[in-house]
Amino acid sequence: MSFRILHCISSVNPKKGGPIEGIKQLSAINQRHGHTVEVVTLDHPDDPWVKDFPLPCHAMGPTYIGAYAYSPRLVPWLKANAHRYDAVIVNGIWQYHAYGVWRALQGTRTPYFVFTHGMLDPWFKRTYPLKHIKKWLFWPWAEYRVLRDATAVMFTCEDERRLARQSFWLYRCDEFVVSYGTSAPPEPADRQKQAFLEKFPHLKDKRCLLFLGRVHEKKGPDLLFEAFARLRVRRPELTGNVEIVMAGPADDAYGASIQRLSQQLGLVDQTTWTGMIGGDVKWGAFRQADAFILPSHQENFGIAVAEAMACGVPVLISNQVNIWREIQLANGGFIDADTVEGTERLLERWLSTPEHEWQAMRQNARDCFNERFRIERTAESFVEAMEVFGMRRHQGRALAAA
Repeated sequence: MSFRILHCISSVNPKKGGPIEGIKQLSAINQRHGHTVEVVTLDHPDDPWVKDFPLPCHAMGPTYIGAYAYSPRLVPWLKANAHRYDAVIVNGIWQYHAYGVWRALQGTRTPYFVFTHGMLDPWFKRTYPLKHIKKWLFWPWAEYRVLRDATAVMFTCEDERRLARQSFWLYRCDEFVVSYGTSAPPEPADRQKQAFLEKFPHLKDKRCLLFLGRVHEKKGPDLLFEAFARLRVRRPELTGNVEIVMAGPADDAYGASIQRLSQQLGLVDQTTWTGMIGGDVKWGAFRQADAFILPSHQENFGIAVAEAMACGVPVLISNQVNIWREIQLANGGFIDADTVEGTERLLERWLSTPEHEWQAMRQNARDCFNERFRIERTAESFVEAMEVFGMRRHQGRALAAA
C-alpha cells in the first residue's frame, strides 16, 4: 500500500537541526518504496533553503509575531489541499504550523500525526521556567489540543515518550514509539576524508574529538571545554595531541560566548571551528574523528550520534541523550552525567583506553547502528504506525456511523 504524505514543519532551514535532516532521509526511503512525499513550511518562498530542498516544498510565509512564525495562508491551504494526502506529519510543536494543522484538519477525514522531536522534555521546564509559564498560556487551547486530537503522537524512543508526560499535567494523546535513525554513510570513505583534510590540513595527524551540531546551550559545549581544560591541567600527557573539532553553526550570541570561553580557558591552540559543513566534508569529519562527543542536557535522539556510529566512531555522550541505554548495551561508547565532572570522566576514559580496545569499540559502534538506527527500519516503523492508527480511526468511524 502506498501513501501520499505531507510533512509540516516551521522551517526547512538546515541550521534548525536534526528534524529537517530526518525528513529528508526518511522521505528518500519512503519515495523508494513508492510513497509520495511533500512538505509545507512557514518559510518564505524565496528562501534559498526552500529552493534547494529535495522535496516539493510549499512555503506559506512567513509573518513573525516576535519569534513566533505565523502565516495566514497555512490553514486555508491545508483545507483546500488536505484531500490530496493520506497522512499529514507535524514535525515539532510550539510554532504555528502545529496549531494550524489542528485548526485545518480537526474533524476531517485526513489523519495527522505529530513528532514532538523532544520538545516536551521536562529539561526545558527546569531550565527555562519563565518560558514554561508562557507555554502554559498556549498549552490548554493550542498544543494540548494538537496532541489530543492527533491520530497518534510519535516518539523516537521509550525515554522520550516517558519524559513527555512530565512537562504538563494536562496531557492526553495516543502514543506510539517508532524506530528512529539515519542513513548509512555514503562511500568512498577515503574521498570524504581527503575532502575534509583539504579544508583543514592541520588535523591530519591529530586525535580529533568531534562535536557536530548546533552550538546550543542544551548540547553542553561549555561542559566540553571546561572538562577538557581541567583534564589538560591534570593529565597533560593524555591531551597533548587532541584537537577539539567544533563542526556546526556558532554565529549567534551563544556560539560567540562559547568561542570566548575556549579563549578564556586557553584552548584556542587545540580547537578548530569549522562552521556548518555538509556533503563529503561533513562525512570526512566523521571519518577523521577518533571519538564523537555530545555531553547534552537534553537530546531525544541525536542524529549526529547515530551518524558517528555508522562511520565506526565510538561516542562519548551524557545519560540525557535518550538512546544512551542502547549504546551502553552495545559497548559502542561511554556514558556519564551531563556535568563538568561527568564529561571529564568521559574524556579520560577515552584517552586511557588501549588502542586495541578502542578498535573493538569502533566495530561495536557500527554494529549498533546497523541493528538499531538505520533509516530503513525507521521507514518501516513509520508506515506501520500510519497503517495501524489509520485502520483504528477507520474502524472508529464505522462504529460511530453504525
